[in-house]
Amino acid sequence: MRPGKAQGASVSGAAEDDAIITAMYRQYRDPLMTFVMRLTGGNRQQAEDVVQETMVRAWREADRLDLSGPSLMPWLTTVARRIVIDDHRRKQARPIETADTELANLPTEDDTAAADRRLIVTEALLALSPLHRQVLNETILRDRTANQAAEVLGIPVGTVKSRVYYALRALAVALAERGVIS
Repeated sequence: MRPGKAQGASVSGAAEDDAIITAMYRQYRDPLMTFVMRLTGGNRQQAEDVVQETMVRAWREADRLDLSGPSLMPWLTTVARRIVIDDHRRKQARPIETADTELANLPTEDDTAAADRRLIVTEALLALSPLHRQVLNETILRDRTANQAAEVLGIPVGTVKSRVYYALRALAVALAERGVIS
């Protein structure tokens, strides 16, 4: 049933509507499709969608259209052109969609080497004595000065400096054993 008709319309009225829209579709589909194909740059799928939407709008506006007049083609082409323009504007207003295949081919960073280095450095740190690990943790990892580390650890500044020196030497040996430095 046509949207503009009352709910109490007869069954014959609905059949009449179907006959009218079917006749209109048969008469105007091909010339409208040719017109819309030019508007869509030859995109057949988009053109078919536009023609279908144009016909739906004609069906909705059938009460106001002069179906007995010479031709509905000017009205149909105006509606179709506006649909194409609206679709174009809508596509311009949002980002371009990408297919999954395009995303799969994008280069990505390989963090495997960095993860391996972190693992090797962690193992090398675990090979140090607890005192050496503690002093490196405070001075290098937490970025504290020797004075700040001495205060946190509760030991003299000279001891912090000495432990850092020997801890770095031991760390270099541990990393050389693992092939990281030579």
